[in-house]
Amino acid sequence: MEGVVLEERRPETPAEANGSHAVFVLIGKQLKLLREKAGLNQREFGQLAGYGPDLISAIERGVRTPRPEFLRRADKILNADGLFTDVIPEVEEAMAKARTRHPEWYRNYAAMEAEAVELHHYSNHAVQGLLQTEAYARAVFTKRRPFLSEETIEKRVADRLSRQQVFERVPAPVVSYVLEEVVLDRPIGGPRVHAEQLRRLLDVGSMRNVEIQVMPTRLQEHPNMDGAFNLLVPRGHSQVAYTEIQGFPRLVTDREEVRKIADRYGIMRAVALPPLETRALIEKKLETL
Repeated sequence: MEGVVLEERRPETPAEANGSHAVFVLIGKQLKLLREKAGLNQREFGQLAGYGPDLISAIERGVRTPRPEFLRRADKILNADGLFTDVIPEVEEAMAKARTRHPEWYRNYAAMEAEAVELHHYSNHAVQGLLQTEAYARAVFTKRRPFLSEETIEKRVADRLSRQQVFERVPAPVVSYVLEEVVLDRPIGGPRVHAEQLRRLLDVGSMRNVEIQVMPTRLQEHPNMDGAFNLLVPRGHSQVAYTEIQGFPRLVTDREEVRKIADRYGIMRAVALPPLETRALIEKKLETL
């Protein structure tokens, strides 16, 4: 596909394209040096700063942007005498230069999604992004931990809704979903938002190019216990897969790995409720709200 490079991306690279990556790498090295000098491991320092050890590790490796509030806390905890607070203007400038439509690690996938001829999704915790209503998406981002700023929430909601234009494309892509039944039962955002979201599933499921199926909770066997994933066929390219676990995204292009994921998806579609039975189940759940 023109303009898109199919390659695996490491998680959450800050905007390397605009040259700001070196700033974050340098800060990460300084942070690690002072943390170790203070005799703190990543978990201990994270507890003092109010962040998880995974985030501390990502910042130290230069693959996560250190926010100004983080730098202020780090400067105080590590007695850095302004080493981190003095670079806040440079960090803010680097962040301002970065494109905000998609996080850097996500742009490769987002570009392919916009032009894919096939899209297949498996969701086990929440409704997949392309199916979400505005209120549901806002509830998801609002309750995310650590908390996102209001500006970030609005940007991510707007981006998520803009991606849904994929359903309006001509020619339309082939789209399928397998949703765990618990996704239909979890009232994210409250009863009103939940009901609106179920109606959205019925609307999208009625499109000729879309099939939605539910994996009943009662099933005693399951071919995929490894988490949610997306499969897509970019125009002019072989099928790829995308996974994201605990903030670590991965674009899978290795044909054998993609084949294994696609095989599991095929089995799930075979044992899940057919689209018509899925629709009846959603309607039944709506009646009980």
